[in-house]
Amino acid sequence: MPRRSAATPRNPAALRAAARVHAYPGFGLPSPALRLAYHDHPVPHPRLQALDWRALPALHPALDAPLAEVLAGAPAERVLDRLLRALRPDAAGRAAAAEALFGVGLWRRRLRWHLGEAEGTPRLLLALLLRELCGREDAAALAGLPPGALPPPRPPPDGLADRWSLPDWLAGELVAAAGPEAEALAAALCRPGPIFLRVNELKATRPALAARLLAEGVATRPGRLAETCLEVAGPRLNLLGLPAWRDGWLEVQDEGSQLLAAALGARPGEVVLDRCAGAGGKALALAAAVGATGRVHCCDLDGGRLDRLEARAARAGAAGLVVRHGAAPPAGLTVDRALVDAPCSELGPLRRGPDLRWRLDPAAFAPLPALQGRLLAEAAACVRPGGRLLYATCTFRREEDEAVAAAFEAAHLGWRRVAPSVPPETLGADGALRLLPHRHGTDGFFAVAWDRVDSRP
Repeated sequence: MPRRSAATPRNPAALRAAARVHAYPGFGLPSPALRLAYHDHPVPHPRLQALDWRALPALHPALDAPLAEVLAGAPAERVLDRLLRALRPDAAGRAAAAEALFGVGLWRRRLRWHLGEAEGTPRLLLALLLRELCGREDAAALAGLPPGALPPPRPPPDGLADRWSLPDWLAGELVAAAGPEAEALAAALCRPGPIFLRVNELKATRPALAARLLAEGVATRPGRLAETCLEVAGPRLNLLGLPAWRDGWLEVQDEGSQLLAAALGARPGEVVLDRCAGAGGKALALAAAVGATGRVHCCDLDGGRLDRLEARAARAGAAGLVVRHGAAPPAGLTVDRALVDAPCSELGPLRRGPDLRWRLDPAAFAPLPALQGRLLAEAAACVRPGGRLLYATCTFRREEDEAVAAAFEAAHLGWRRVAPSVPPETLGADGALRLLPHRHGTDGFFAVAWDRVDSRP
């Protein structure tokens, strides 16, 4: 497995968990501070401007060390949780603290550009966040700095990396993936993503879940792409405290992730393999698709994540439908369909973790295509003739997407690429599914489907 720095997850499988932690602690739910400050407005600058910053001065002494920790590579979500437990501020204070840590963590490169130097004290960067992105004329006073402490204002930077606060390597990846749309993709990765819910069709329908959630105080609207999806439209409540969640009616899951499960096309009574099941979000969606007479076999290189599937399946009413196997499928397993949502560089959900881009090590990406190809071939060997195989990632790096799919096709002649049954606006001319935040409102995903046309693996 690729090696990572101490500030980043130590293996690709853990990277998905890191992205989820920063966006949705506790199976995809934002922390109270994150709900208050990071998910309440659709675009960054108006969201920053709309926040009530008057609680910030009371936090000055306590913010210096946490800001320095985040800038040094500590996960902002964990630093914030410790800070809030220590201070126990009111709602306005929680929101100001969250936005200060997340804002400086995300926008650090842009703020240093306005500073005109490579470094600056955390408090100075906070003041620049308030002035340059929040439009506050009282930025120095709010940050506890004396008059004249800030450098003269500068126009916004022209370069993609400086303007959207990207590491150079990530700016290059966006240009490679999106070309002339790189600017729009960068902007989307700097905005917080919506909260999407998946209805558990073993227990409810989408209209029934929407009605129940409304009665429990959560307004929603149907998703645009996935038939199982609801988007939270009102104030973000603690979804894990809702009776609908406790009764297993819903899971928190990005709409793009829901669409990947739908793209496999599982049918009632079928046997399915989820080769990289993780904690089981897609496995539970597949369980609902195959129903009481089907089975979903689950494997993952990260056994700790797979262990969490047991409790989730019980809550969803799928305990008898989901079979856990550990790191690899058992010898001789034959399935109708297989999903390989492979470990990857995880660039697609970067908007879920405002500081995650600064904690990734791009040197860890090089070994991923070989691992992805191995997992894909392993799953393909389990699929019966006439069955379907779906390869997916949540990244937009072509080396892990199109190149892996092409290598599989060159080495496995018994397969025919097919276009999955998904909304046509998500498919390219090559039949591959591509989701990007600036186009579709989801996290970034890629998928290719094949049908096995003869007995050759």
